[in-house]
Amino acid sequence: MRLLETAGALATLLALSLATSSASAAPATPAAACPADAGWDDPSPPVHVFGNTWYVGTCGITALLVTSPQGHVLLDGGTARGAALIEDNIRAAGFKLEDVKYIVGSHEHFDHAGGIAALQAATGATVVALEPAAVVLERGGSDRGDPQYGQLDPMAPVAGVRRIADGEVLALGPLRLTAHATPGHAPGSTSWTWRSCEAGSCRDIAYVDSLTAISDDQWRFTDPANAGYVAGFRRTLDAVAALPCDILVTPHPGASALWSRLGPGASQPLAGDGACRAYAAQARARLDKRLADEAAAPPAR
Repeated sequence: MRLLETAGALATLLALSLATSSASAAPATPAAACPADAGWDDPSPPVHVFGNTWYVGTCGITALLVTSPQGHVLLDGGTARGAALIEDNIRAAGFKLEDVKYIVGSHEHFDHAGGIAALQAATGATVVALEPAAVVLERGGSDRGDPQYGQLDPMAPVAGVRRIADGEVLALGPLRLTAHATPGHAPGSTSWTWRSCEAGSCRDIAYVDSLTAISDDQWRFTDPANAGYVAGFRRTLDAVAALPCDILVTPHPGASALWSRLGPGASQPLAGDGACRAYAAQARARLDKRLADEAAAPPAR
């Protein structure tokens, strides 16, 4: 997608829901403050999120590293240009590239998956994805089944993607990451949940995919042919609202007001109740508005 997601009203809702909780987790590693409107490839140092989870992405595009003595899982690969920045951040956080055993993703667009092929080559990791995303990763580009097809740049193809099913657990040593199919923003959209602990305290971390209902000029959500896609999108919103979700992180940090909750500029608690419910509620409002806007402006004959 070319439209950078911003916090907007969602940030307000998330901040209110997070502020009601006394369960907060302060980052252990200071970092230069990232602005809420940061560019995709603006560099950020690595930031400790909680327990075994690190932010290793750029200021504008999230990548997370979940670590263990038996190896690590990298979530998302940024843009083709951002891949090198992710590599640098993994090293700067004190971890070895060759210890990354799996790479998983949020969705199959070039701003989050464009760097996966390079990261696979640098780490030797196995790439894991749901079937709709795996097909695109291996091919190096989407097709007309994606609402944003006309706006998407091609990507370097990824070899040998291992398929994972909705609800399946990816296990590595003590790590257990659950894949949740959350289609809507893209056909292969995937959210991930895992439990992370530090100092005797444990939190459920939810890396929830983008939920914006956007498209190129050809796709219409109100087209009768797309009714099934919209119904699936609505099921996604219900599923996201019900996820275990003490700490919410999103592929675009601004979509979950991450830089107001993490790093030196943090002014809100990192963890709290209701973040995923608020995120889903805002997405539902945006989807309803998109449908209403399309209905008010039927396509030209």
